[in-house]
Amino acid sequence: MIDQRTAPYAITLLRITMGSLFIAHLYYKFAIVPNGLAGWWGNLTNNGYPDWVVMYVLSGEFLGAICLIPGIYARWVALYSFPLIAGAVQYWLQRKGFFFVFAGAELPTLWGIGLITLAALGDGAYALVPSPPFPIIGGKQTAVPAE
Repeated sequence: MIDQRTAPYAITLLRITMGSLFIAHLYYKFAIVPNGLAGWWGNLTNNGYPDWVVMYVLSGEFLGAICLIPGIYARWVALYSFPLIAGAVQYWLQRKGFFFVFAGAELPTLWGIGLITLAALGDGAYALVPSPPFPIIGGKQTAVPAE
């Protein structure tokens, strides 16, 4: 059974956690990676990823960092960002395996599940700009009569 009193706050905690992870990853790319963003970008292109993939990853991380914490269309931003995390799972699974102790895909897998869970549950409490509902899933859509 879902506790209706605490569920919105749990979703908010999940939303803030996901957004904080995006901030941490952007900080890593800009401040910690040798040669900064150019070094990170070059590493991905040297591993065969086209520039549009790298740009999508940055856009998803920026949207996640900017929109998830305050709750701006959080459901849709989580869905937009999920494929980049799925790509990270594939990247690390192929190179290091699954387990976290070998720097594998375990954490990105959990992060991806968190994004899908956030998209499925909704925005949570204190969302600045609530997401519109899914057009197909989540109840009957009714037409608004013309005035």
